[in-house]
Amino acid sequence: MDAKVSPATMFKESGVKDLLDQLDRELVGLAPVKGRIRDIAALLLIDRLRAEQGLQSVPPTLHMCFTGNPGTGKTTVALRMAEVLKQLGYVRKGHLVAVTRDDLVGQFIGHTAPKTKEVIKKAMGGVLFIDEAYYLYRPENERDYGQEAIEILLQVMENHRDDLVVILAGYKDRMDTFFSSNPGMASRIAHHIDFPDYEEAELLQIAQLMLAQLNYRFDPEAVAAFERYVHLRRAQPHFANGRSIRNALDRIRLRQATRLFGSNAALGRDDLVTLQAQDVLASRVFTPAVQGTQGATR
Repeated sequence: MDAKVSPATMFKESGVKDLLDQLDRELVGLAPVKGRIRDIAALLLIDRLRAEQGLQSVPPTLHMCFTGNPGTGKTTVALRMAEVLKQLGYVRKGHLVAVTRDDLVGQFIGHTAPKTKEVIKKAMGGVLFIDEAYYLYRPENERDYGQEAIEILLQVMENHRDDLVVILAGYKDRMDTFFSSNPGMASRIAHHIDFPDYEEAELLQIAQLMLAQLNYRFDPEAVAAFERYVHLRRAQPHFANGRSIRNALDRIRLRQATRLFGSNAALGRDDLVTLQAQDVLASRVFTPAVQGTQGATR
């Protein structure tokens, strides 16, 4: 007689629901991304149920590609993905090793293989996250050793896919070019997940979450000023979504500290936690002379 188990019960008891709820709290928006992560979790849960019923099959390939602009949450999602995989028994450790080309590719003959293998050794049992992965392949340079790193990665992705998940990340157009030049790598990536840019309302929500974590808050006038800041800054070059918001808040806190330090009044808790409009409006983003230029990032 079949032993029947509710997927909803298994989902809750596995601890994965708690991890995905945490991801919902940590990241604003990104509904398509979160939906895809839940789909992958469902696949693994059903795969576990099948195994418990004696329905053995080859473990699913979970190597992924995350595409999107900077600051859209790719690294955070990769970290939570590693924890989900550990919780479901797909990998042993559930840690994340984040690297770039410089961590994998050597500068001279015989240097790349040891570097790449050492990184893979550290990542085994978890997730290897390679940011701006397209820089591994530089066909214009005949003496470049990136291809050697790619060949080693391909072998490991195929032979150890039950204990290592590789996530490649970067701009979508560049990753598409990379895959077209490396069909072996493209064939090993089962999941392509695109991270959209944040809307202004989402960026404001991100800012409020960041401030709450740091025990700060905007006063009403500062909220209105920051809304204007986001609108202007988002239209300028080199805007990096959540990363730019975090940097902006750091500078606002710096201005608040300078303002408070210059005051002779006794400071209470409310003074220490409240950011005012003047702390926001001192940004160069509000200076007409620099609006729309590359330098207007403060």
